[in-house]
Amino acid sequence: KWLKDSGEAPVVLDTSKTRRSLQRLSSYYYDRGYFNNSTNYSVDTTGRKQRATVAYKITLGKPFLVDSISNEISSKAIDSLYFINAGQSLIKKGQQFDRDIFNAERERLTAIFRNNGIRNFQESSITFDIARDTVVSEDDQKMNIVLNIGDLKKRGENVVTTEPYKVEKINNIDIFTNYLSATGKDSIKTIEYEDYTIHYSGKFQIKPKTLANAVFFKKGNTYRDLDKIRTARQLNSLNIFKYPSIIPEVDSSGTNVNYKIYLAPKTKYSLGTNFDISRSNIRRLGIGLNASLLIRNIFKGAENLSISADGTFGLLSSPSFQEDFFSEVGADITLDFPRIWFPFVTTSTLIPNYTLPQTRIAIGTSFQRNIGLDKQTLNSVLSYNWTPSEFKKHSIELLNVQYVRNVNSNRFFNVYQNTYNILNDIATENVSVVNPLYFNDQGNLTTPIEATDPENIGTDGFIDDVLSGEIPVGGNGLTREEFNEVSSIDEREQRLTENNLIFTTNYTLNKNNRNGVTDNNFYQFRFRLESAGNLLSSLSSIIPFNEKDDQLLVFNVPFSQYIKTEFDYVKYWDLSRSNVLAARTFFGIAIPYGNSNNIPFVRSYFGGGSNDNRAWFPYSLGPGRTSAVNDFNEANLKLALNLEYRFPIAGDINGAIFADAGNIWNVFDDVEDPDATFNGVDSLKDIALGTGFGLRYDFTYFLFRLDLGFKTYNPAEVQSKRWFRTYNFSNSVLQIGINYPF
Repeated sequence: KWLKDSGEAPVVLDTSKTRRSLQRLSSYYYDRGYFNNSTNYSVDTTGRKQRATVAYKITLGKPFLVDSISNEISSKAIDSLYFINAGQSLIKKGQQFDRDIFNAERERLTAIFRNNGIRNFQESSITFDIARDTVVSEDDQKMNIVLNIGDLKKRGENVVTTEPYKVEKINNIDIFTNYLSATGKDSIKTIEYEDYTIHYSGKFQIKPKTLANAVFFKKGNTYRDLDKIRTARQLNSLNIFKYPSIIPEVDSSGTNVNYKIYLAPKTKYSLGTNFDISRSNIRRLGIGLNASLLIRNIFKGAENLSISADGTFGLLSSPSFQEDFFSEVGADITLDFPRIWFPFVTTSTLIPNYTLPQTRIAIGTSFQRNIGLDKQTLNSVLSYNWTPSEFKKHSIELLNVQYVRNVNSNRFFNVYQNTYNILNDIATENVSVVNPLYFNDQGNLTTPIEATDPENIGTDGFIDDVLSGEIPVGGNGLTREEFNEVSSIDEREQRLTENNLIFTTNYTLNKNNRNGVTDNNFYQFRFRLESAGNLLSSLSSIIPFNEKDDQLLVFNVPFSQYIKTEFDYVKYWDLSRSNVLAARTFFGIAIPYGNSNNIPFVRSYFGGGSNDNRAWFPYSLGPGRTSAVNDFNEANLKLALNLEYRFPIAGDINGAIFADAGNIWNVFDDVEDPDATFNGVDSLKDIALGTGFGLRYDFTYFLFRLDLGFKTYNPAEVQSKRWFRTYNFSNSVLQIGINYPF
């Protein structure tokens, strides 16, 4: 079966198929303007026993060119519309003949007519007559094109009749909100609202204005296909109706069209549940539960309320901090409006209804009790998004508030083992000048959760003594490098254990030109701009906030203040036969100012991982040319470049060869280590390069991915040993992912 799926089975030579192939080749080049092409083939059976080679030969000749363009149009309505838009014709004088261009011109004209009142225009009414003047010279390759647009054809029982096309205008618009549940004619009631007649049975469940905003047909307007498409799209986006049925009915005059829109409501309440069981090297057993309730049309304006709660509970693989149980619970409430909601402001002129405007108000909280610092979070969002077309989307989070509280910050050195080991090594190497009470029976520094005497905590006491000068630097004391390392650890502990209050406003633009999931020749672009803390900073001139260490406090937590921007560009090239070349470039920077001198950990950048530089594990790359000594290395500037060649192997199994470049750096913050900071063009030599290969299995609905990355250029090594230092399987990194990395 693998052989059958991965190759082509041998076939018996059949010259009838060979001739058909020859005809197809000739037709292909004929459609590209080579009308006088000639083709033949030859069969060679002398190479191998019972094997044949077929060679095709095509002589193209000279291509034919468009010399003149004229037209013959039957309907007056079509004639006037054509000449208004003739300047945008895809067929140009002097152009080489190409059937695809003629087909595209036919589609262009059809769209113009159907969006200017010719609702029933038939694409088959457009034909082209191509004439060549043979009197002047047999070698003359110029053609005269005649565009013919005929009348409307109507097929009866035994005869086909024609009549001129007419511009149609919208007359009556009837909307049936629950036609499936109507029990009889007497049970149907009617409401007149603006240009619409709304029919319903039972209790009326939706505001007339909501329906009017979702329907783009207006009484007296010229018919447009675009209005029909937008109406169906908007009614679907409300998420309270099943797919609408929009039916036109032409009156006896033939120039007015009545529309009937049939809607079937979805159920008001929808309940969803999820259950999963997991196991890992950290969790011996994990059980996850999730429940969500969706209440549609809660205020009769197509507002949808979603309430969800989830929890994960289980046992750890080994007792940690005298505990072997973990739990994570959370809840979210989300309210969606099918419009841009802003008090006292009308936004429909700036953001029309056909762009699918939506407002979302959400609040959520979560509580973690696990092997980390045990976080409590509170999130709230007021956001807007609208989609002018299927290729462009705008999103604004007017207010995004995130509060993070570390419940057990005293666990820091037990959680971040690499950091503890570095500090412990420095302390034990200088044991002669260190308070012996800082060590346990094994000769290691005690951590806050291990110390029996709160006045003699080894990790904190040693750091305090080093930074205060109680432990000298130089001579018999610490080296300058060791002092800097302790200072860096102290800063890191403060950053990762501090509580965060983040008030942000951000804008995101997404653009692409992809035509469906099978299109592998497209681009995607994302731009994001985020600002944090400015609202609270402005309020500080009115409200007297508390202050600590030159930082303003809200609820006894210093709020973050920064500006952040990101650019993300992805390009795909279709190389034929399911071979695809994909490239990605990413640049992001976050600059702290005002009330902050660094970026919160949850808003910073990291390097490595299955969707980044795959030769490094997450958080293990950088910053800069540092050797990733911490458990979670992060910074506030990131540059990433990715290139991947994807190809089929067998059946649903695909392969890839990739190269990932990039790094993270600190810039404009309180980190002063020159190895970790970005210092202009010279720092670009610290860009890491990882290469490798991968396998993917396509499950149709998602893709399972295995990538093996090799450190090709490692900036953490000394200058002379950065290339291919650990380029071998024993030092490779296996990444597991779902779907493509970009």
